[in-house]
Amino acid sequence: MKYPTKIKTNNSKTINYANRGMSLENDLNITNKYYFDNNIGVIYKKPTPIKVVSVEYKNYDHEIKKAFYEKPSTTDYNGIYKGKYIDFEAKEVQSSKGFPISNIHKHQLEHIAKVIEHGAICFIIVRFKKLNKTFYLEGEKLINAINTLNSSSIPLDFFEKNGYIIKDNYNIRIDYLSIVNILYFGGNNENN
Repeated sequence: MKYPTKIKTNNSKTINYANRGMSLENDLNITNKYYFDNNIGVIYKKPTPIKVVSVEYKNYDHEIKKAFYEKPSTTDYNGIYKGKYIDFEAKEVQSSKGFPISNIHKHQLEHIAKVIEHGAICFIIVRFKKLNKTFYLEGEKLINAINTLNSSSIPLDFFEKNGYIIKDNYNIRIDYLSIVNILYFGGNNENN
């Protein structure tokens, strides 16, 4: 499948939309590479499950012409850290007031609940783009908020009171494992 990533404007400028909304994902991928390269943890982005129906071959190149989502995806990332399975979703939102509950699907919440039920570490990372704030929120608290709040969104102050702010760093862009250390291993902010 080819998606348009560049659009020419009337004044001959080209605007690149290829990575629009992907800064959190990019930061997490860089973070996970750092964790892997430094033998801290093994955490990967899950591929979206698609079924390829038609491929066009040209010389040694090929292009997917038709594909569809085979089944709904679960969460964005999974892996292992200090012998524990980790599973989490990552979302970027434009709103500075709250996280729209519609941004997370029912099958994802069911997956999060199952992962927690089996004793794994499960959470959501939410970046409020306009505020340049990124939060870690435990899966249990996410499910509880959705089930108890009488609202179409989880307010920012809920994240401030119940979540953990993740500060941007240079080497470890989004050091979420420092929070995992505190919550699950009784440690400090070090990943050793």
